[in-house]
Amino acid sequence: MIYISIIIGCILGAIIGMHTPVISYTYSSYLAIAIIAALDTVFGGITSVLKKNFDLKIFLSGFFGNAILSIALTYLGERLNVDIYLAAVVVFVGRMFTNLAIIRRYYVDKWTNKFEQMTFKVKETNSEDKK
Repeated sequence: MIYISIIIGCILGAIIGMHTPVISYTYSSYLAIAIIAALDTVFGGITSVLKKNFDLKIFLSGFFGNAILSIALTYLGERLNVDIYLAAVVVFVGRMFTNLAIIRRYYVDKWTNKFEQMTFKVKETNSEDKK
C-alpha cells in the first residue's frame, strides 16, 4: 500500500512539475534544501516501515518540520552571508545514505533467504528422487 502511494505521489509530482512555471534563481537554493530534507524523511519513513514501527504523525511532522527548518537555515545563512545550509545538507545526506543502507541490507537479506530456501527445496527434491 505504501509503495503504491509513493508511486502515485511521484507520478503526480512529475505531472504537476511539467505544468508549473520555472522556479526563479533566487528561490532555487531554498527549494533544493527543502527537497533534500523531504527526501531524508521519505527514506526514514521507508526504513521505519521495514522495521514495522511507522507512525504517520512522526512522518508528517518530520517531513514538514525538516523542510521548514532547512529553509530557515538557508535564509539565516543568506542574511549572515555564511553557508549554514551546508550543515543541513551534510546531515540530511548522511542520514539518507544510512537509511538507504538499511533498506538495501533488508532486501538483500530477504532475497538471499528466499534463494537459499529455493535451493534447499531443490536439493531436498533431488535427494528424494534418487531414493
